[in-house]
Amino acid sequence: MSLYVYSVIAAAHPCRLDGLMGVGAEPAPVRAVTAGPLRAVVSDIDEGIRPKRRDLAAHQEVQERLMADGTTLPLQFGYTAPDERAVTQVLLERSDGYLEALERLRGCAEYQVKASQDEDTLLREVLHDSDRARQLNDRIRAGDADPRLPLELGEIVAVDVRERQENLAAGVVDALLSHAADHRVRPPGDGDVLSISLLVHDDHKDALLQAQARLAENTEGVHFRFTGPLPPYSFV
Repeated sequence: MSLYVYSVIAAAHPCRLDGLMGVGAEPAPVRAVTAGPLRAVVSDIDEGIRPKRRDLAAHQEVQERLMADGTTLPLQFGYTAPDERAVTQVLLERSDGYLEALERLRGCAEYQVKASQDEDTLLREVLHDSDRARQLNDRIRAGDADPRLPLELGEIVAVDVRERQENLAAGVVDALLSHAADHRVRPPGDGDVLSISLLVHDDHKDALLQAQARLAENTEGVHFRFTGPLPPYSFV
């Protein structure tokens, strides 16, 4: 029977797993496999695993339980090992790296920041600020059929929007980065102009939240989504 692996923790972690059931169609109790100074948190599984809602929730519940009691190296959803022996071997072979990562993440959590802008609002801003774009738009609206007009307008808008989005991302990073021990900028998802993950120590949590509130209040036309604290998936 295979093992589903949730996280790596120190052997001294309280590891309160009572009552937790794992992923899969027939969930098994969550338990720990210890090897030297480390533990892997696992559950038995006898099938392939896909990201169903119930399984995603079970995976996250384990991570949150562990995070509440100490530092954890959370694995992304879907990691499996053939058996307990394989898990033990990996813990022993990579113990130095895992211990270093646990020390680096001690007392920290991940916070995610995503931002989106309304496309119509962006277009209005471009037309307001760019004389050439406004002239082209007026000619098109007046019925000028020159096929070069929409192409030129599209190029101007694309360049201007990209610059505005890059400036927004840089401003967000500048406003929040001083409160983070590390960060990861990721390709934005559909409709977003920014996606960033911050590794924040508990001592800096309040300062980060205050900075987020100021950012949302002082940045017009932008919708921010702040999430956290989360297990530090992005920094393992």
